[in-house]
Amino acid sequence: MHTAYIGIGTNIEPRLWRIEQAIDSLKGLGTILSVSSIYETAPFGYTEQSDFLNAVVGVEVDTEAVDLHKKLKDLEMTLGRNKRERWHEREIDFDLLIFDEEEINSENLTVPHPGISARAFVLVPLAEIAPMLIHPSSGRSIESLLGDLGGDVASAHVYSSSKQ
Repeated sequence: MHTAYIGIGTNIEPRLWRIEQAIDSLKGLGTILSVSSIYETAPFGYTEQSDFLNAVVGVEVDTEAVDLHKKLKDLEMTLGRNKRERWHEREIDFDLLIFDEEEINSENLTVPHPGISARAFVLVPLAEIAPMLIHPSSGRSIESLLGDLGGDVASAHVYSSSKQ
C-alpha cells in the first residue's frame, strides 16, 4: 500500500459542490486517510479570474504513482474538466502532490509536485493534515516549508459557505 497526498482545486461554480464531488470520487481509488478544510485562495499564475477553493486529501492506494496520476486525470474528465490554458479556470483539478517518499521526474509526472514549497494554497491544507510529513526532495517537514512562506499564508483562508 502507498500513501498519496492529492491537491484539489476549482474556481468554477458551484465550487463547493465540485470540491465535495472530487473528494467523494477519490473514495473509488483507495482509502481516504485525511481531508483538509476547504480553503479559498486567490488565483495563481493568471490572476484575472475568480478565487479558487482548494483542499488536500490523504489517500492510501494499492497502485503505483504513474497509474494513480492517470486515474486522477481520468477523474477530472469524468467530473467535467475542460481543457484550458495553463493556470486558467478549472472545473476541477487534481494534483498528485506527494507519493510515499518517491521522487519521480518523467515527461508526464513530477513527484513531489514542483510547486508545493511556494504555494500557500497547497501548503496550508497539506500542513493541516500532515504537518510532519517530510517533503522527499527537500528533506524538510511540510510545517517547516509553510513557515518559509511567512505572510503569504494569509492568502489562504478557510472557506465559509455562508458567504454566498
